[in-house]
Amino acid sequence: MPITERELKPGGGNIPVSEKNKKEYIERMVKWRIERGVVQQTESLVRGFYEVVDARLVSVFDARELELVIAGTAEIDLSDWRNNTEYRGGYHDNHIVIRWFWAAVERFNNEQRLRLLQFVTGTSSIPYEGFASLRGSNGPRRFCVEKWGKITSLPRAHTCFNRLDLPPYQSFSMLYEKLLTAVEETSTFGLE
Repeated sequence: MPITERELKPGGGNIPVSEKNKKEYIERMVKWRIERGVVQQTESLVRGFYEVVDARLVSVFDARELELVIAGTAEIDLSDWRNNTEYRGGYHDNHIVIRWFWAAVERFNNEQRLRLLQFVTGTSSIPYEGFASLRGSNGPRRFCVEKWGKITSLPRAHTCFNRLDLPPYQSFSMLYEKLLTAVEETSTFGLE
């Protein structure tokens, strides 16, 4: 099979990869590899979707809201979620910040819980088998909360790894406010 070269950006064939541009090259290569295999299928899916649903009706929703409309809003089992969560970076189930985290999640309404789940995992869908069956980008991956950042930082999410990076906030109210801001503003804050 012959090797085919594709430019990842205009004039890219003439730009040698160096330490300075290595990150951009990798990001563009990953994007190209992910998109090339599904472009035709995605276009067919979208065409079929718009044959069934009027595009004007869908245009009022952002991607997060549309997923909730299509998939519905399942009631989240908090004990299943908590029992299938792992902790890293010094956090553990009885750490004060983790106790505050779960108190905040309990205080959230179901829509906010679904948005938190979507913020961290990339989807508001819960597997049929429950939280023990969550999957990441490369197979089974439990929900994870890791200690990260300064108390002035918002939480951030790594959706490929189902991981929430949660700073060691100094009070419940600070954690609640920062977590709610991050979850409600996922289009502009801390997704990686």
